[in-house]
Amino acid sequence: MYKVKKRLEISAAHRLELDYESKCTNLHGHNWIVDVYLKSETLNSSGMIMDFTHIKKKIIDKFDHKIINDVVDFNPTAENLAKHICDELAPYCYRVDVQESTDNIASYEKDTRNDEI
Repeated sequence: MYKVKKRLEISAAHRLELDYESKCTNLHGHNWIVDVYLKSETLNSSGMIMDFTHIKKKIIDKFDHKIINDVVDFNPTAENLAKHICDELAPYCYRVDVQESTDNIASYEKDTRNDEI
């Protein structure tokens, strides 16, 4: 099994829709750290799972220096963003970690027990 990890940094703003009072319902920004994990039994004709540049382009072009609420149609929590990014890099992505700040990290890990890649 081949595996790769790509770390990206994104500067972006968001506001959360919450059912309780929180300052996070106001527009605010983060310097997000996003770690994506890909795996595959085989490599493409270039000898890669996916080119690191393609991974970067899919994520940076979509989110960097943007208001995330204007880009996605869901409540942009770190958890929801982690799943969304994992889905964007299908079928090879199996895990994404989204770090909003030093102490706040959300992860999404796809259940791959029955997947054939």
